[in-house]
Amino acid sequence: MLKRALLGTTGGAAAFLGACLYKQDEWTYANVLMPVVQIALDGEDAHRWGVWAASKNLFPKCNFTPTRSLMETKVWDLTFPNPLGMAAGFDKDGEGVEGIARLGFGFVEVGSVTPLPQPGNARPRVFRLYEDKAVINRYGFNSAGHEKVLQNVSEYIDKKRETPCILGINLGKNKTSSSAVDDYSKGVNTFFDVADYLVVNVSSPNTPGLRNLQAKKELSELISGVTKARDLKCKDGSRCTPLLLKIAPDLTEEDKLDIADVVLVHKVDGLIVANTTVSRPDSLLSSNKNETGGLSGAPLKNLSTTVIRDMYKLTNGKIPIIGVGGVSNGADALEKIKAGASLVQVYSALTYQGPPLAKKILQELEELLKRIECKNVSELIGIDVEL
Repeated sequence: MLKRALLGTTGGAAAFLGACLYKQDEWTYANVLMPVVQIALDGEDAHRWGVWAASKNLFPKCNFTPTRSLMETKVWDLTFPNPLGMAAGFDKDGEGVEGIARLGFGFVEVGSVTPLPQPGNARPRVFRLYEDKAVINRYGFNSAGHEKVLQNVSEYIDKKRETPCILGINLGKNKTSSSAVDDYSKGVNTFFDVADYLVVNVSSPNTPGLRNLQAKKELSELISGVTKARDLKCKDGSRCTPLLLKIAPDLTEEDKLDIADVVLVHKVDGLIVANTTVSRPDSLLSSNKNETGGLSGAPLKNLSTTVIRDMYKLTNGKIPIIGVGGVSNGADALEKIKAGASLVQVYSALTYQGPPLAKKILQELEELLKRIECKNVSELIGIDVEL
């Protein structure tokens, strides 16, 4: 009798848990499933499992549909169903775009992708900072390479997609490459026809010398060469794929001025602000805080928002910005939009909140917009910045 009762209780609990997970219950994911995953798997294994699950469409489809008139966002020649995207770094090789889009994201950015396959840095290279709701990684542009990633994203585009979304491709350079211009130009030529937008990523802290490309002379030469490669592809009447630049948060005031000058002179289509930081705030509590690599998550939020605000002002609001860094709820997303971001991306918060994250942020953002009687989210871009 007791055994039967225990089995019944266990079975009921399992059924209840399964129902909560299927219904995308935020509390269950954040307080039950994700802590179990964190105990069972290290950071990189959990990451790989998440990408695999996305590639098999194992995550439940988001059961919230944002109000189109309120959340639809038009940037460049693209219409985003909502302003929330998955940042580069999660799906590095374009394996799970459909599964990620199913979670509710309005766009997905794949990469960073290097011309040739490379393994990146040695493991361990991903560290959770539980107490700080943060992550440190030193992946080092591990990539399957252009050929394989092109195959993956082409398969996504060619098949009948249940959940189409805007697709960005984030480009990197090989660690041993002697020419950054050649590597990024190869990326433009390879992905021009499949990407809705392309990103030149010169801001990862985990590839030696990469951030040096943000210096004015080096950046001007790089952007000049890469934009020429892009413009050549446009001459045959093809759509001219927008070209964005992703920058670091660890910039001096002079660095910001120089970058603003370069992107305005060379007519870069957009900025992504910002990548992970090499700084370590005194507020960090985790024993992993001194690991080498880029810090992301909650501690990056304010620094990222400051750089968004600065770059929006320095470019006179003329260059669309995708804001990323420390976004974990609707208020965080709105803060970045008011600071000058046309679109917002997330990544690290997934480590702690799991698949319902996009749904939660979109619901909260929509409620905030309705509360202030905003007609469309785009009305609020940069309203906290005095130009």
